Amino acid sequence: MSLVALGVTGGIGAYKAVEVVRGLQKRDHEVVAIMTQAACRFVGPLTFEAITRRAVITDQFAPGANANIEHISIASTIDLLLVAPATANIIGKFASGLADDFLSALYLATRAPVLIAPAMNTNMLEHQAVRHNLSVLAARGVRMVEPGEGFLDCGWIGKGRLAEPEEIVAAADALLRPSGRLSGRRVLVTAGPTHEDLDPVRYLGNRSSGRMGFAIADEAARRGAEVILIAGPTSLEPPKVAELVRVRSAVEMHAAVTARAAAVDAVIMAAAVADYAPERSEPGKIAKHAATLTLQLTRNPDILADLGHMRAAGQIDRPVLVGFAAETSELLPKAREKRRSKNVDLIVANDVSKAGAGFDVETNEVTFVQAGGEESLPLQPKAAVARAVLDRVEQLIADRVAAR
Repeated sequence: MSLVALGVTGGIGAYKAVEVVRGLQKRDHEVVAIMTQAACRFVGPLTFEAITRRAVITDQFAPGANANIEHISIASTIDLLLVAPATANIIGKFASGLADDFLSALYLATRAPVLIAPAMNTNMLEHQAVRHNLSVLAARGVRMVEPGEGFLDCGWIGKGRLAEPEEIVAAADALLRPSGRLSGRRVLVTAGPTHEDLDPVRYLGNRSSGRMGFAIADEAARRGAEVILIAGPTSLEPPKVAELVRVRSAVEMHAAVTARAAAVDAVIMAAAVADYAPERSEPGKIAKHAATLTLQLTRNPDILADLGHMRAAGQIDRPVLVGFAAETSELLPKAREKRRSKNVDLIVANDVSKAGAGFDVETNEVTFVQAGGEESLPLQPKAAVARAVLDRVEQLIADRVAAR
């Protein structure tokens, strides 16, 4: 049984949210309702209280609520935040990071999956500002139940009506009950940069934020996989996974990955692992003296290549191996050579010099390079890229199982 926070905002579709509650309850989910002040003009809080058998939250500053910092308390216990209907106003708040009511504060505080069901006038839905806000939320991994088409309550005919309650409930249930060919599988994902220490103050690093690897780990977990996430230094909040391993250097990441690789079905190396490290880390801060400073660097172990060689030698048998190739020139030739020389199944190649792709952004543009051919994806949210990566991983796992 899962706990769903249902956000109800101010639109005529608010009455349909009652049926959404009923549908979720029929699928054995509990619901706590959060209503905006505008929503209360369409449906009374007492209605939701009666069917959820829980107090309805309508005021961020209700007496006693702040004693337990209620939005933080709920944020840490819910399994899904569902907003139906989601008006242009709440979509704009979510996209902009505003938190002037309980629902918008809850969105910022929770790490649970978020699903929205927009409902508004056709022209509002098609407005550039609303489309931008929806794309921002999609880039952050927010899922959406597309609004329906037909007669709108404003008298217009077009797209914008709230999706039917059954469709909303089915989408919510799918997020709460991960399914797919990754159910019962173990997937290891690496994410973020590595930091190679020069001294106690300085290090060599790169611009990786961990967003791509975190998106892949999150999507794999949604599909039912038992996910092991090995993360380098990053300020991002990691997704909920079976095992989170924090590392700092390439050597530490190599040890963490190789110790677990034999027991997983797939290894997805999304981390930007440093190729070189200082020959030695100074025990004290390096003082500033001469006009130039010469550093001696030594090659770090190549995690992906080592896994490929171990698999070829029969030391490990199971894992599908996926690597990333972040390049600034000759993207495809380098990606093809990396796939061949490292003996891996799939290379996800991207040109990090392109605007909107690569490090520390919420979008990416990639080309999949594997034995059966190549396929390029247009610039899109990293959450969408993660879904495409996992689609291919699922197939690669199925192919390896069938070949045994």
